[in-house]
Amino acid sequence: MPFARLASATTPTCHIGLGLAAVGRPGYINLGRDDDLGADRSVEALRTRTHELLDAAHAQGVRYFDAARSYGRSEEFLADWLRQRPDIDDVVVGSKWGYTYTAGWSTDAERHEVKDHSLAAYGRQRAETEALLGNRLDLYQIHSVTPDSPALTDKELHARLADAAAQGLTVGFSTSGPAQADAIRAALAVTVGGEPLFRTVQSTYNVLEASAAPALAEAHDAGLTVIVKEGMANGRLAAPHAPEALRAVAEETGLGCDAVALAVVLRQPWAGVVLSGAATTAQLASNLHAAAVDLSDDHLARLATLTEDPHTYWERRGRLPWH
Repeated sequence: MPFARLASATTPTCHIGLGLAAVGRPGYINLGRDDDLGADRSVEALRTRTHELLDAAHAQGVRYFDAARSYGRSEEFLADWLRQRPDIDDVVVGSKWGYTYTAGWSTDAERHEVKDHSLAAYGRQRAETEALLGNRLDLYQIHSVTPDSPALTDKELHARLADAAAQGLTVGFSTSGPAQADAIRAALAVTVGGEPLFRTVQSTYNVLEASAAPALAEAHDAGLTVIVKEGMANGRLAAPHAPEALRAVAEETGLGCDAVALAVVLRQPWAGVVLSGAATTAQLASNLHAAAVDLSDDHLARLATLTEDPHTYWERRGRLPWH
């Protein structure tokens, strides 16, 4: 599996990856993004920003990069970066299918993405990803599986995914919504020819939304690589939006709220890769300090009080504006 390359890394940031959701398109739901990106949201401005982030991440030991068909031009930006740096052959590249980007490079579109987990959508988006990333793609995940997703029961789709896996592509899935744990357990039961289909799971987990933890531990025990997304809760755990308990712990550790929030995730024994969603190189550098955060039992107990009911968390996330 490609993630064995991460496991053998010796840099302190080897378990932090870079997600491109916030920089592959002009609009996204992260708080503070207006200040992060400024007024110039042109394709070339975000391409340049993405390449700067990728350069900084690779220089600091990050080796997993995460894109998706619905992240605007994230695959294109990543493919450009890889093509311009042919000597870089030590990274793991992941992307996702199942959502189509529909905003037309606008920040105020009525709909920014449309979900479709059908076999036809897989075929179309797999070809689109192949055209951009070619053999640099290591991992392809179903984007945001929920318990009612047809991707969990479509046997023809499972056969197609198994064929891709037989040709060397790692197949996985991501989850979202208040029933993440149910979706994870349902996906763990999907087999083809008696063998588990999925080798990775990417789920939301942070100090506000911890409900998927038991299921993610089960996935880890079953041999899947666990990738954690939204460790910053779309900016809700970053200054100046961070809750008081997090700000207090950050002050006591001498590091940022973002580093503390990500450090909590890094401590989970089932977490294989924790994604930074940084939109600036300064944010990335601060996120990478998570590996150095020393959290006491008292710190962890205080941060545990921030956990929300998952339905409350996802309802609030759903109301975040597209900046």
